[in-house]
Amino acid sequence: MTGMKQPALAESVWMRRLLIAGALGFLGLFVMVPLVAVFAMALQKGVVAYFDAITKPDSLAAIRLTLLVAAIAVPINTVFGVAAAWLIAKFRFFGRETLLTLIDLPFSISPVISGLVFVLLAGRQGLLGPWLEDNNIQIIFAVPGIVLATVFITFPFVAREVLPVLQARGASDEEAALTLGASGWQMFFRVTLPKIKWALLYGVILCNARAMGEFGAVSVVSGHVRGVTTTMPLHTEILYNEYDFVGAFAVASLLTLLALVTIVVKKIVEWRSP
Repeated sequence: MTGMKQPALAESVWMRRLLIAGALGFLGLFVMVPLVAVFAMALQKGVVAYFDAITKPDSLAAIRLTLLVAAIAVPINTVFGVAAAWLIAKFRFFGRETLLTLIDLPFSISPVISGLVFVLLAGRQGLLGPWLEDNNIQIIFAVPGIVLATVFITFPFVAREVLPVLQARGASDEEAALTLGASGWQMFFRVTLPKIKWALLYGVILCNARAMGEFGAVSVVSGHVRGVTTTMPLHTEILYNEYDFVGAFAVASLLTLLALVTIVVKKIVEWRSP
């Protein structure tokens, strides 16, 4: 009987090896090779040229704008995500499923369409355009439009990470805290927040990464005003179209480093979370 089982066991070992080799080959071809190519192109003229490319005024302006937009969008979506997840997980109300569907909306439509919606709403010829122009408020082709587009694109991340945790943990701890006389804020900070902290941090990490790397929606609403409304992805495109390959890949390498750091932090959070 043992002799009859050995071929099957050997076949499963070879199958596992084949699958592992295929997965590693796929990752190497479609992940590692592009990563190496980005840094190779960025450094092809040396370290001095690399740092010169990322310290030019337009590049620094793009970096500052990217950080500013992320610094605004991520806290907004953190507050919204926790509030929406709490509402959906703890209460039953009319429109609950609609709210859940709306949270997933940015995942189901093209970012370019998202940006176009803001143009049709707040552009000069848009629904609110005449009123905004009369009050000297510029949203489209300015920083506020970029922030709005980024907030819209990134708002599902925190809510979608926190919601399953709240649903799985139930409301018994919160009810016990209220019974013992805790206020709403005390209950949140001492009971709810410790339960969701790892999921919340995970959602914030993903939200921040998407906010800094967003291209489609931001491209539509930014106007591509160089040094004013160009984020790092848009500035990379501009440099590439001008055949400044070293500059384009130098700025792209910063976004690549951000992605790698995000993956590392994500793995640490997954390891620390229960």
